Amino acid sequence: MSHSPGLLVTLIGFALVIGPLVFLHEMGHYLAGRMFGVKIDAFSIGFGRELFGWTDRRGTRWKFSVLPLGGYVKFAGDLNAASTPDPAWLELPAEERARTLQGRPVWQRAIVVAAGPITNFVVAVVILAAFAMAYGVDRTPSIVGGVSPGSTAAAIGLQTGDRITAIDGRTINTFEDVYEYAVLRPGYPVVIEYDHAGSRIRRATVLGTAVQTDSFGNTFKKGLLGIAPTTPVPHRVGLFEAPVVGIEMTGRILRSTVEGLGQILSGRRSTDELGGPLRIAKVSGEQFSLGWPVLIYFIAGVSINLGFINLLPVPLLDGGHLFFYAIEAIRRRPVAPNVQEWAFRGGLAAILALMVMVTFNDLGAFGLWKALTGLIG
Repeated sequence: MSHSPGLLVTLIGFALVIGPLVFLHEMGHYLAGRMFGVKIDAFSIGFGRELFGWTDRRGTRWKFSVLPLGGYVKFAGDLNAASTPDPAWLELPAEERARTLQGRPVWQRAIVVAAGPITNFVVAVVILAAFAMAYGVDRTPSIVGGVSPGSTAAAIGLQTGDRITAIDGRTINTFEDVYEYAVLRPGYPVVIEYDHAGSRIRRATVLGTAVQTDSFGNTFKKGLLGIAPTTPVPHRVGLFEAPVVGIEMTGRILRSTVEGLGQILSGRRSTDELGGPLRIAKVSGEQFSLGWPVLIYFIAGVSINLGFINLLPVPLLDGGHLFFYAIEAIRRRPVAPNVQEWAFRGGLAAILALMVMVTFNDLGAFGLWKALTGLIG
């Protein structure tokens, strides 16, 4: 039987996830800008009309705005919250022009823009490193501890004691490596390499598919090989090893994110799996209801996704600005203002279209379309 954490828990969970991540992302931009002497006009949590705020002694307006779905830092020389260059910055006196973002060397601008997503990755590394220290990590080897009858593993002759060494050419060391690769590929053709009694065997097969439903009624389709691990091998993580483990875990989650997005773009996974703010709010409430450790681990995952999305080369996103800076560095002159203007308009249109699609998906995840179908029927 599924249950909902309730509207209040959902709203609190969403605020606890998005609020700190947006603040830290924008703080990355802010601190990098300050480091290079760029004047900062505004630091906003949320978009649209200001609800309340204050102005500090440096002239920066710190504010909370009506739409709490993100935030921005507006530097001197920016036309708007998306950091579109303002052509008027060229008309400023030399001293003021030097304090605009556009007046800084391209490498400094690139660091300021990249600082936001980098901060998101650093947040994830810190959280995951702390979890590794608190709970340890699983180092169970990729040795088959059992085979499910009728499974994919049984079909290719895997037996207890065999060691899986590679899947589709990717090196496999631990049982977690096997799980992470298989779970994202339900029904996929794969090539399994394994050692059996000293012989290396290579078999092509198709992963099984399982559909699971959690306690909140969410359904998940995942790939299965049909093997069980040997006795778990926990590994305690010390203070000096923790950052390395945190980076490794962040890299694994990021790789899964990129692979999942690639599957959606290639048509192997449904676009229904793309979610937006409403779904993040829903899942945030669910994770919050399961306890603080679960919520904090979820925050790490969202932080990684936020950093990755912002690095995509789409105008209006940080990655779009970095793309223009890369062109400027190669050409030794900025991209023409009219080209940037049309690119930003195109980026805005693309983002708005994506928001419409993910909102449609999110409402489906809340059961709205099924409810309307039932009413009509």
